[in-house]
Amino acid sequence: MNKRLAVSLVAASLLIPGAAFAQSTTAQGAADGAAAGGQVGGPIGAMVGGTVGAAVGAAVEIPNAVITGLPRERSVVVQERVVVGEPLPTTVELRPVPQYTEYRYAVVNDRRVIVDPRTRRVVRIID
Repeated sequence: MNKRLAVSLVAASLLIPGAAFAQSTTAQGAADGAAAGGQVGGPIGAMVGGTVGAAVGAAVEIPNAVITGLPRERSVVVQERVVVGEPLPTTVELRPVPQYTEYRYAVVNDRRVIVDPRTRRVVRIID
């Protein structure tokens, strides 16, 4: 990767306000995105993945009380990696999140995930 692109990516990551990281889903999105990006693209990939994950996580602020109430039963097993920002396979059944009808959830590989039903993209993983 050339230096100019790396510097641009660093600059872009600094544009995220620090206050956003105080929110639980934003921090979780950043952590998940950094982990996934680091595996694919090394340190630069981790930085970009963290930035994208934080942005995705900031968009999903469902209270923890609602999330902890989501059942864990009926888990399905998928071979694909389940990561924030990637879509779930069409074979995975999506169920409504109580009080937050714009989202759905599924239990995949014994992990609960919050999903955007229009794109099937994972917006939050709950361990």
